[in-house]
This record gives sequence, structure tokens and C-alpha cells, in this order.
Amino acid sequence: MPGFELWGDQERKELNDVLQNGILMRYGFDGSRNGIWKAKELEAAICKTFGSKYAQLTSSGTSALTTALSALGIGYGDEVIMPTFTFVASFESLLSVGAVPVLVDVDDTLTLNPEAVRKAITPKTKAVMPVHMCGSMADLDALQTICKEYKLILLEDACQSIGTSYNGKFLGTIGDAGTFSFDFVKIITCGEGGAVMTNKEEVYIKCDGYSDHGHDHKGNDRGVETHPFIGYNYRISELHAAVGLAQIKKLNSFLETNRRNHAQLKTILSVIPEITFRRIPDPAGDSCTFLSWFLPTEEITRSVVNELKFQNILAGNFYWYDNNWHYIRKWDHLKNGVTLSSLHPDYKKNILHHTNKNFADSDAVMSRCISTAVSLLWTEEQIKEKGGKMVTAIQKILKQYSVNI
Repeated sequence: MPGFELWGDQERKELNDVLQNGILMRYGFDGSRNGIWKAKELEAAICKTFGSKYAQLTSSGTSALTTALSALGIGYGDEVIMPTFTFVASFESLLSVGAVPVLVDVDDTLTLNPEAVRKAITPKTKAVMPVHMCGSMADLDALQTICKEYKLILLEDACQSIGTSYNGKFLGTIGDAGTFSFDFVKIITCGEGGAVMTNKEEVYIKCDGYSDHGHDHKGNDRGVETHPFIGYNYRISELHAAVGLAQIKKLNSFLETNRRNHAQLKTILSVIPEITFRRIPDPAGDSCTFLSWFLPTEEITRSVVNELKFQNILAGNFYWYDNNWHYIRKWDHLKNGVTLSSLHPDYKKNILHHTNKNFADSDAVMSRCISTAVSLLWTEEQIKEKGGKMVTAIQKILKQYSVNI
């Protein structure tokens, strides 16, 4: 799955360009660069690869989300609908701009349930933020329809689904804006980094300034640039951008390998009739970084997880229901409103209200789900071995529960 698995001479070459040049910052020092602008090159490559008019690099996926939210005018008191299954950065970015995360249930796509979204809309709702989890996509047709009906902003958190497409368009380029994360475990990595993509020039200009202390980036003298608005330091470095520039050139081969390995493993697990698989709204667009599958009950799923652990084959198999990074059930710091800086009492009250609701529908999905990370390094024999061991462990548990296999 992650690009770090295939690190090589291409990344070293791009890094050495920067090291030999000596200019590590993406802005300024024009006369000393000798034409080396890795961040600019990577932004151009993102636009060309994914079909976005504009791209703004940032220091992380979290800062990309924060930048996009601000550029879209989302702020204090605005409600943003987001899923119960995501990475903590999704709600962290909302809190950073003063917006209220309104969590709603996911369905068997492991992404936003459109009907749950519709029911959660209030006069304070400003945006819907689908999170395209584990390499696949949300039902964007349904979500776009809802956003158009209620005149809501659609912000795609595509941080986990770089290279995934929906109806021929890459995720992150379909909504009003979209974000990528290039951290160490993403399908292409910068080590650390992120990007905002948009087809709206006004949004891009705001992202460009917001991520660099509000600089307007006009002219050739950074010292005399003006600051039309307050921004923050969310810049990427030239070193990180250099790594991403090498990685993005490998994306198609990464996707091809993922899809081949994913298909082989899915075929192996399909021999067990009690296993069902994640629903993919557009199967042809799946990046196949994960194979997500369901067992009949939470009890059986937990027993399978324990058996995989006992047989030392749990590595790479994720039980998100007990994961404190990715699912609402373990987000006690959010549900209790634990912050280092003080929150306004009314704002905190709203956060606690929306994060302590009943998410039984999500629980019913996530408690039965296991996601297997697909490695770029697997050989056919290794997949056969891994899949065979998983099948044996699963069948052992199913027999214990008197399930007909």
C-alpha cells in the first residue's frame, strides 16, 4: 500500500537536487536556487495527474484540511457533517477553525451514509465533508445531490484515497475542494505533507496565502509582499516536496500492483461464504490499498481477530472498532471536550452534543469489519500463504460458532 515500501534512486535524486542547491524553503531565495523549485513542480504534477486546476501544498493532511476550510469560509459555529469512521485529523481541523463537527453514521461503504447526512442537516449546516476511507470512495452522486439541494459546500477529505477515482474523476477534484495527505503511510508519501486541490481560483488564492502567513505572493520580493488576511505557517519544505515529486511519478505502477494483489487476496477469502466485502460505489476506481471485509457478528469478528493475533498473522489486519485513531467509540478526548486551550462553553456544549449521540448503525458496521492492508511488496506466493493462513483461522472460529462452512 504505502509508497515508502518502494523507496529508491528516484527519491534520492530529487532530494540531492535540493541538498546540492542548499535552498530548503519553498519560497524566496530566487537568485540562489539555480532553477530548483520542487514544490512548484509537485503542485504542477498534482494538477496534471489528477485533473485539478489548482493545487496548494501544505505541511500535512491536517493543515491541508484546515487551509481548505478557511479558504471556503467555514468557521465559528458552522456545522460540518462528517463520518464516525475517519482519522482524528478530520475533526481536529474543524475544531481549529471553530466549526462544529456533526458526526453521522457510516454504511457498508465505510463512508458517509447519505440518508444519515440528510437527517443531520440544520440551518447551521455549512458543509458536508465525506472522508474517502481506506482507498475507496463515498457515494458522491448522492452527496452532491444533497449539497446542491441544500446549497452546502462539499469538501472531500481524500487523504486516504490518493489515486482513487469516481465515475472517471479523481477523488479530491469533485467537490468545492479536496485534500490529500502525503504522510509516511500514504500511497504516495513526502514523509510529511499535504495538498489542497480546487477548480476555483478564489479558493486557491486564499489557500496560497493562508498557508504562508497571509502572504499574497505577488511580485518577486518576498520582503514587500502584503498580507490581505491573517494566515498561518503550513508550508511544505523543498525536501518533502522533492520526495513527493519522485513518488507521484510512480503512482500508476503503485495502483496497478495494489489492484493485482487485492484481487488475488479477495479471491482467496471469497471461498468463505460467511465473508462479505465492502460495497464500492465505483469498483473500477478503487485504489485497492485495503481489502475490507465483514463477518456475521461482532462476537465472531472479535474471535477471528484474537485468532489472527494468536497465530501471529494479525499484522496488516485492522479492527477499526477498537482503534482509538479512527473510530468514534474510542475518541474519549473529543467526546469529553479535552483541550489544552479553553473553549467557549456554548461551543464546547455543541461539540459534546454531536459527539455523544447514538451511533448504533455505525457500530453495527464497524464491529464486524476487518481491513487488510495490501502491500506493494507481496509476491503471488506470499499472498497465497497469507490468504491461506487467514482462511484457516477464520474457518476455525466459524466452526466453533457452529456456522455452516
